[in-house]
Amino acid sequence: MGLNRRKFLRGGLIAAGGTAFGVAAVEAPRLIPRGHLPFDGGYAAAADRVDFERSGSLDVIWRVQTDEKVVAFTFDDGPGPQWTSMVLDTLADKGVPATFFMVGRNVAAHSDLVRGRLDRHEVGNHSWSHPDFATMDAATIQEQIGRTHDTIKSLTGRDTSLLRPPYGHVGGSTLLAANDCGYQVVLWSHQMAEAAYLKNPAGQVKEIVDNVQPGQIVLAHDVGSSDRLIALRQLGAMFDGLRQRGFRFVTVSELLALGTPAKSPTP
Repeated sequence: MGLNRRKFLRGGLIAAGGTAFGVAAVEAPRLIPRGHLPFDGGYAAAADRVDFERSGSLDVIWRVQTDEKVVAFTFDDGPGPQWTSMVLDTLADKGVPATFFMVGRNVAAHSDLVRGRLDRHEVGNHSWSHPDFATMDAATIQEQIGRTHDTIKSLTGRDTSLLRPPYGHVGGSTLLAANDCGYQVVLWSHQMAEAAYLKNPAGQVKEIVDNVQPGQIVLAHDVGSSDRLIALRQLGAMFDGLRQRGFRFVTVSELLALGTPAKSPTP
């Protein structure tokens, strides 16, 4: 008797109460849930898509291992007319470099807000329209990356090589597309928690100042809901407090040059 492996894995080979190989059987568990995304896209490994292979290896970075007191502040989703200029003003006032993971269509719409103001800062790619990459195939993600790359270069004159997937969702197709475009995937290891400090902005400052560790990448947003002002209005105090602890500030690329990517502990 031949065995249709795919049908077996889908739980459809043996019905409850049936037999196979002379042994009473029960219905096989459904290993692949209904509505599962296709294997050549979404969050699947997509390892058979060799047409997207460049080097065959890609790290996902969220911090680096270093004993030096350095930290990289990052700002997602801009530029926008709400608070991007305010953030740039604070960074300039405190002499802090940062990395902005920008959405391509926002760069196209609001380039005048940041033109000439990014020289000391780094700009990363945060997609064209902020979709969930975990639901997309590699070719579509590659288009999102490429269109944003070209828009950022037209604004800054620089190529960018850092990608932060929207929502931090990383699927196999995301890795294939990033690798093919020559990008490094960068997440974060500490983030603002504005909703927890709506009535206590000083608490958000204390949380950052007390808990940031060497080699971390801190996530904030310069576009979005109004609760994000809890963090953005307190950036200066955060920078002052971290400097008192002996920290200095770097861009993500500078951070990566100082240490090695953090590795998850072996189980």
